[in-house]
Amino acid sequence: MAVGFAPCLTYSAGVTFAANPLWLALAGAVLGLLVGSYLATLTLRWPQGRSTATGRSACDGCARPLVWYELVPLLSFALLRGRCRSCGAAIDRRHPTIEIAAAIIGAASLWMYPGIAGLLGALFGWTLLTLAILDAEHFWLPDALTLPLLAAGLAFGLVLDPPLFDRLLGAAGGVALLAGVALAYKAVRGRQGLGGGDPKLFGAVGAWLGWQALPFVLLLAALLGLISVAISLLRGQAPTAQTRVPFGAPLAVAAWVVWLVAPVARHVILQ
Repeated sequence: MAVGFAPCLTYSAGVTFAANPLWLALAGAVLGLLVGSYLATLTLRWPQGRSTATGRSACDGCARPLVWYELVPLLSFALLRGRCRSCGAAIDRRHPTIEIAAAIIGAASLWMYPGIAGLLGALFGWTLLTLAILDAEHFWLPDALTLPLLAAGLAFGLVLDPPLFDRLLGAAGGVALLAGVALAYKAVRGRQGLGGGDPKLFGAVGAWLGWQALPFVLLLAALLGLISVAISLLRGQAPTAQTRVPFGAPLAVAAWVVWLVAPVARHVILQ
């Protein structure tokens, strides 16, 4: 029998949530800051064809290589007041923003699900964060992330809930559903409406969460997309029929939120 994906929850009658130790949440936040620092660099360099494995970090203004104490997540940005200490150029705010987002993912994952489930959920969230950034900024969901994410979701089905069969249905259903929507849209409108990465990402989500979660993820992603459009309208940026709106970004956010709260919601409903 598979081990529960969220070990801080049990589904047998009369058993309640296990304690969520604060120190694990703090450890998740610190780990998230470190991961976020790398992701900020990755999402900046990868679309430019630059490697993150070679070359030292440098100021975008004067190209001076940065020393270690200028690379401490959040702290360096705060102490330097967001500017290079040599040339005074502003440090891109993407760095603290992504670091904070990754820290929240790490802390929330391990707070809600202490142990291996929380760590895996954090890895799931950090990968989705990377995909959300790349899609929002470049309309790009690289196979190098979506396909390994899908494979990992299926592999974990051998030992964790949801069971492998539910994950297989989720992966196949996720890919088929959005691929079908994309084909139908193109047949009706004569142009592409969804990128090729969206079905793969939805398939990866199904591989992690199982087919039962897909309607909730899709609904929340659509809601987030509508909120994004509404914000654009409030800013005076009215979208047109030709305006490109990334769907992978809200899909990624919705997937992690559903992973985080779904077992809790199930527990509350069953009680």
